[in-house]
Amino acid sequence: MKYSHQREVILQTIRRLATHLSAADIYQEVKKELPSISLGTVYRNLNSLADHGMIRKIENPFGSDQFDFTLTPHSHLYCQRCHHVYDINTTSIEEIRHVIEREHHYQITSCNMVLEGICHNCQPK
Repeated sequence: MKYSHQREVILQTIRRLATHLSAADIYQEVKKELPSISLGTVYRNLNSLADHGMIRKIENPFGSDQFDFTLTPHSHLYCQRCHHVYDINTTSIEEIRHVIEREHHYQITSCNMVLEGICHNCQPK
């Protein structure tokens, strides 16, 4: 991928904030450093970074896609109320993957699991 200052600022923003962000969130942050950048440019660069494996795109069928700087294998929890995405780093997901491989005689090469529910902060007290 050819170097682009805009792409580098976008990537550094995602790295600095170290959380799951929508393109609109990233746009608002990047605009502080690059006031003339357009939302379309941010979208194109995010998709390019994801296509080249530099960030992870978490597709959300119920809202905005989110972008993640953590590339090591992990899954996510998605809160249906506040729309926050949380990382899951647990061996249970890997165990499930191995059971599926064994039972279905299938070699899984990638897994992007998103479990939906209500986070602790949004649950009624």
